Amino acid sequence: MKLTVERIIDAGMAVFAETGYHGLSMRRVAQRLDAQAGSLYYHVPNKNALVQLMADRVARQAYDAGTTALDALAPGADWQQRIEVQLVTLRHSIRRHAGGAVMFADSPKVLSPGALSLMERLLHTLREAGVPAAHRGVGADTLLSHVTGFVLQEQGQSPTGTVSGDGATALRERFPMTLAETGTLTQDEKFIRSVRLLCAGLDTLVESPPE
Repeated sequence: MKLTVERIIDAGMAVFAETGYHGLSMRRVAQRLDAQAGSLYYHVPNKNALVQLMADRVARQAYDAGTTALDALAPGADWQQRIEVQLVTLRHSIRRHAGGAVMFADSPKVLSPGALSLMERLLHTLREAGVPAAHRGVGADTLLSHVTGFVLQEQGQSPTGTVSGDGATALRERFPMTLAETGTLTQDEKFIRSVRLLCAGLDTLVESPPE
C-alpha cells in the first residue's frame, strides 16, 4: 500500500501508544508499515515533525467534537456552558489516545493549527463573555492547561497504593477533610466541578457590556 502522511501518522500513534515518546522512532514506525525508514522521510522529515502531526490530529479531532457539542447547545446557553462543552470534548478527545495528553501538551508551542483553533475559539468565547483583553490569553491558556494536566493524571501509570486496617484509620483521623472530599466524586464529576470553578473565577473579571 502506498505511503501517505496519514498512514504514517496512524502508525506513529500506534507505536506511541505502545512505547511512549521515548520509544517512538522513525525506524519503528517504518517497521509497522512494512517499509524502509528512509522512505518515510519523503513525507515526514523527522520524529519531531511526526509528533507535531500526531498532536495536530488530536487537536483537530477535539475541535470538531467541540463544534458538534456547541451546535447541540440550546440557543440561550451562556458562555460558561460554552466553555464547559469545549473542555469536556477536549478531555474526551485526548483520552481516546494513549499518551494523548503528552502529545497535546506541546502542540500550541509548535503552532499546531488544530491547537491554535482550540485556543482561538476559547478566546472568542471569553471575549463574548466580557472578559477583558488583558486576561483572555492567560484565561484561555489556563483552561487548556487544566485539561491537559487532568488527563495527564488520568493517563499516568504510577502505582496506586492501598492502605487498610489501622493504617487507613490513622490516615482518616490525620487528614479527615482531604480523604472525605477526594473519595466521593467520580473523575467525570471532579472534572466538571473543576471547570465550573475556573469559570466562576473568570466570571469575576467580566465587564459589562462585553467588548
